[in-house]
Amino acid sequence: MTPTMSDLHVHSGAVIALRLFDVAYSVDLKRVEEIWSARFPESAVRSTLHSTPAKALTFGVPPVLVRLDPIRILIHGAEHSCDVWARIYEFGVVSLAIKVPVSEIEWKDYTDFANAIDRDIGPSSRTPWDDILSKLRGIIDPAMKRPNGMMMEEDHLISIVQSWNRPVTGEALAENVDLVPLLSGENRPLAEKTRQDLLKRRFSYYEDDLVVVTWDRAFIYEPRNDSDVADIIEVANAQLLEFRYYDELLDEELPRMYQLVKEARHAANIFSPRRFADLARNLHTLVAEVTELTEKADNVLQVTEDVYLARIYRATLETLGVSSIAEAVERKLSIVRNTYASLHEEASGLRGELLEISIVLLIILEIIIALIGNRA
Repeated sequence: MTPTMSDLHVHSGAVIALRLFDVAYSVDLKRVEEIWSARFPESAVRSTLHSTPAKALTFGVPPVLVRLDPIRILIHGAEHSCDVWARIYEFGVVSLAIKVPVSEIEWKDYTDFANAIDRDIGPSSRTPWDDILSKLRGIIDPAMKRPNGMMMEEDHLISIVQSWNRPVTGEALAENVDLVPLLSGENRPLAEKTRQDLLKRRFSYYEDDLVVVTWDRAFIYEPRNDSDVADIIEVANAQLLEFRYYDELLDEELPRMYQLVKEARHAANIFSPRRFADLARNLHTLVAEVTELTEKADNVLQVTEDVYLARIYRATLETLGVSSIAEAVERKLSIVRNTYASLHEEASGLRGELLEISIVLLIILEIIIALIGNRA
């Protein structure tokens, strides 16, 4: 029998709410492991991908995964016990995950439940995220370099089904079950073009699995209880957050840079070369820091072969617009680099001019002294 929305039930699954924060310039992951091991019986571990060979897709610098205390949250007025964990990345991003288990539920009710989670603890909610993050930061604070006061955030909702009440293939699921309300969070009918856009990034490796990725949600049907797809969706969001942070940082820095350059050029005095040199040095430091951290973010996952997970990873990056933001960061860095080079040249030129003027003045002084000496 072909499955339909009315007769297909979720036997077991979960909904994972992700909230990512840019908490610091960088985090010493070895220090995090030491702190966690000293304070808790369950040690922190480095994240790995389980189902894909390392030669195809692996972490560049594996983030640290720590299990946090379970919490109870209200969803649709009912209390649910949830697992909580955090993944800490070297480039200063912390990802928090709240996993709400689901079992023996009709498909429509599953969709409604996922949408209720998004409403109750989604982007508009500070609870329980702020409390979880505050406790985590209090523990790992010694490992954070230059903590951020104002933190940027990203979020993603991942709906997972491990098993159904009857055997179903990924193709049959995609063709006969309406995934759009789950992926969009909308109850009203959507335009056909919108529906197609939501469903176009669809993947299956085996006959009995399915992954659909959108910009803020994902659906995963994975009977082998494999977490790799959810992990790489999280990584892509961490990269997005880091590039967004530096994009906004450079947006704020460029006008300030133009003003400082303008002030330095108007200050026509013997200290101008020093001002140019100091400003150039500051710009060089900014370029070095941004380049270092964006390269770490860009290389958090190493992709060497075009396997299944690698395709999902690239599609997720494309869906989130990571490459376009990374290109914007690189364009702004190029402006800063060019300004640095120009200031360096101007500082060198002004030093040369001052040296020439000094030599001429010394020659004139020697001539005057000589003339005075002859008259005497």
